[in-house]
Amino acid sequence: MASISTTPMTSRTTAARWQVGFQLRRQLIGFAYTLPGLLFIVLLFVTPLVLVARMSLSNWGLLTGDVALNFPKNFVSIWKNQLFWPAVIFTVEYTILVTVLLLGFGLGLALLVQAQSRWTAVLRTVFLVPVSLGLAAASLLAYGFFSPEIGPIGPSLEALGMAHGAIQFLGTPLNALLSTTFLVVWKYAGFYMLILLVGLQGISDDLFEAAALDGATAWQTFRRITLPMLRPSLSLATILCVTGSLLAFDQFFILTKGAPHNSTVTVVQVIYREAFQRQNLGTAAALSLIVLAVLVLLNALQVHFLRGADRD
Repeated sequence: MASISTTPMTSRTTAARWQVGFQLRRQLIGFAYTLPGLLFIVLLFVTPLVLVARMSLSNWGLLTGDVALNFPKNFVSIWKNQLFWPAVIFTVEYTILVTVLLLGFGLGLALLVQAQSRWTAVLRTVFLVPVSLGLAAASLLAYGFFSPEIGPIGPSLEALGMAHGAIQFLGTPLNALLSTTFLVVWKYAGFYMLILLVGLQGISDDLFEAAALDGATAWQTFRRITLPMLRPSLSLATILCVTGSLLAFDQFFILTKGAPHNSTVTVVQVIYREAFQRQNLGTAAALSLIVLAVLVLLNALQVHFLRGADRD
């Protein structure tokens, strides 16, 4: 009786083992590439988050280092803080104002530099220059410009007959808000211009040519083609702008320090005061977790509604 050859079966088994080993090696190599990023996230995000959560449950002194569990006292004390609710209202007002202005100016600048001309490169560079300046440095520069003693704006307006006496750019709540908003818009408009310009350049020229052949006006083309096709870039810009505005700290800390009469105190400044002035890390950590939860919720809602609009 002739023996049955096992060579084909052995070959298939060897090939299967080789395939499994190859897939395993690919997975190990992929994991090795992601390991530095994973360690970075664990060390600089997860670990501090766990520490902040632990602080929020305890009476944690900044200098003494004494730790005593006091949950939920830290969270309850936030609602009784006299600066908390005015800071929330002011931060929301500032966020709405800055978001509207930044998106409006960013879109306007992007439309301005979209078309290729001899001045396009120069304009793009000019609009992007403020972005390269640090926010703290820009705030110090603005503080000098707004100063009634050494600033050049007040004397210039007086020389033109447009003002009489020193102008208090940071002396009233409204002036302080508008002056700080002006600084932020001047610094970041070029950044949002760049984001929206990338979106504009991704729109096919065939759509605009078809609209022109159909006799569409410039406004109709903008409303029916440009804005819908620009929605992903606008979504990204909105999320970045809202998040950055809700976390505003540097500009107000340098320009106003909460003055006048604590009318320009932001939520992050309340966290700073609790941690480093009142030396109460527990309450500061609890407020930080609340701010983090609000940011995650707002970003999730923005992504949900914007994706829903895309599907529609």
